[in-house]
Amino acid sequence: MLRRRHFGQGLLGLSASLLPGLAGAQGGSQGSFPDHPLRWVVGYPPGGASDVFARLIGTQMGAVLGQNVVVENRVGGGAVLASEAVARAAPDGYTMLHVDNGNLVYNPALYARLPYDPDRDLTGVGFIGRFPLFLAVRPDDPARSFADYVAASRRRAPTYGSPAVASPHHLAMELLKRRAGGFEAVHVPYRGAPAAMQDLLAGAVDSVMVDCATGIPFLRDGKARALLVMSEARSASAADVPTALELGHAGAVAYGWQGMSVPAAAPAAAVARLNEALNRAVTTGETQARIQALGVEASPGTPAAFGEFVARENAVWRPLIRELGIRLDS
Repeated sequence: MLRRRHFGQGLLGLSASLLPGLAGAQGGSQGSFPDHPLRWVVGYPPGGASDVFARLIGTQMGAVLGQNVVVENRVGGGAVLASEAVARAAPDGYTMLHVDNGNLVYNPALYARLPYDPDRDLTGVGFIGRFPLFLAVRPDDPARSFADYVAASRRRAPTYGSPAVASPHHLAMELLKRRAGGFEAVHVPYRGAPAAMQDLLAGAVDSVMVDCATGIPFLRDGKARALLVMSEARSASAADVPTALELGHAGAVAYGWQGMSVPAAAPAAAVARLNEALNRAVTTGETQARIQALGVEASPGTPAAFGEFVARENAVWRPLIRELGIRLDS
């Protein structure tokens, strides 16, 4: 099967003011945390959205922490290699993991043999941001609303593109199909969201489930038209697009999202310091301007709030993956 591909467009680095150090956070050390460079492991290739966000936020965090944050790309197996490396790293707060729907929530249901347990081996630092997901069609599509789309599916099941099998986009559409009464739509996986969008415009697929960072430019230019967004509230970048909830489909909420975790036994003070730096990095004015232009929603919060969010995600997506019978190591 195709590996999940991440989505988004390039972002530029930023700067921020320094915060004071926090004494005693390094495990077993009497010095301040951090007192040497940190490592942020990303399970996806250089230049992709996950890598770009890590470098953007890492630069900002480095300024806050007073130490460099070095991004290390360790690619392979739907971020399995990166996740295993961090899960087995020294739990001192100096090794962080870029996390998302896939390696934190989906992988235990997608892989029969997983060399790390995200529920046991990792603990959350916090959010980077959420990516609203849109169901979009071509501007000339006869379906003027999601109700039209569902009605047309009873005559012929439309095709829908996504970045890959088991991407947040694919699973979001499968959730929507169930929450909206079980209409039919045929999945067409691609190697990335841009490829799916290009085939939509070319007429090769009838619709796409697309993230905001990829889809918003097409929606703004009138090259595609969104029938709904699967966020809790309307996206500020496409305020005329109704949510699935507004249309009466309870529970039809799905995002792509990114965050940061560390080994589970990392000192609480180090986790708190990293969370403070991450929240500062994500909410600075220039960072906000750049991510809001892509429709991304910044979601700063505490490590505990992040953990509670992940637990809720687990309860939704792992059963759905098992119901769909998707396995990436079979």
